[in-house]
Amino acid sequence: MKFLDQAKVHIRSGNGGAGSIAFRREKFVEFGGPNGGNGGRGGDVLVECVDGLNTLIDYRYQQHFKAGTGNHGMGQDRTGADGADIVLKVPVGTQIFEEDGETLIADFTEVGQRQTLLEGGNGGFGNAHFKTSTNQAPRRANPGLPGEERWIWLRLKLIADAGLVGLPNAGKSTFLSAVTAAKPKIADYPFTTLHPGLGVVRAGAREFVLADIPGLIEGASEGAGLGDRFLGHVERCGVLIHLVDGTQDDVVGAYETIRSELEAYGGGLVGKEQILCLNKIDALDDETLAERTAALQKASGGDVLAISGATGKNVETVLYAVLDVLDHNAENDARSSRTEPGDKWVP
Repeated sequence: MKFLDQAKVHIRSGNGGAGSIAFRREKFVEFGGPNGGNGGRGGDVLVECVDGLNTLIDYRYQQHFKAGTGNHGMGQDRTGADGADIVLKVPVGTQIFEEDGETLIADFTEVGQRQTLLEGGNGGFGNAHFKTSTNQAPRRANPGLPGEERWIWLRLKLIADAGLVGLPNAGKSTFLSAVTAAKPKIADYPFTTLHPGLGVVRAGAREFVLADIPGLIEGASEGAGLGDRFLGHVERCGVLIHLVDGTQDDVVGAYETIRSELEAYGGGLVGKEQILCLNKIDALDDETLAERTAALQKASGGDVLAISGATGKNVETVLYAVLDVLDHNAENDARSSRTEPGDKWVP
């Protein structure tokens, strides 16, 4: 299935049905009177987050969605049937924006979430509604109210615990294939990865979800290369695994390029916990490895893990480091959600 992480669709709620003008005419009934029913209500447009989807490919081939129109009212005080609702089903992690692409309408992070985007028009009143003591035979009825319509953007941000970032050919796809059952395309040229990938990592008795996105280059925040379009897929991650290709001469420049692009993108990425890894150490001699590791440590101000995704060396160390960060984040979330006994409750 082709991966599609954004789509623009047009939605329209249903028009309300018109009210009816009718009178009761029966044999042997001396007094008739108005008995026109009201029109039915137009259908709503809803969005529901469902399980089993991981792409927006359904909205690649259909971009227009219209709810049903309410039926007209009828004689004998019969109200028209309501129009059928239409439900757009989206995967977990989908965000809905206005046509400008910036105003957020809804964010779906859990299966079962449901929200009404557009409400259908109300049905018009039939002439029975307008009967009064001074106007006992009204010959008027209301038309149904029209529905609403708008263009919206659907954008999918993958739900993952950890995310892989780095320059093209840093070894992200190799790392993903080494620790998960995912089978991403791997080759010795840049931009092999064109779409984000997900995999489930098993470390001991624990599991977490790892996301791989296409490589970034300098100027990605301004649209260079594949741009920063896919960085949204690691916005929700609790920790970033930053891979630096150890076989290139300027490892510090590679590290700083990615950090500057994360900062330019925003979204809190630059402030996320980071596990910095010098990859492809199987192709380095001991002296070069020590020199480049020390340079990275000085530039980052933190620890650097020397790994090889191809041979699996020190890969488990990275996985357990990820679990430690995720556990620490969970403890902080639990601590912040608890109310201290002396705290005053505020609604």
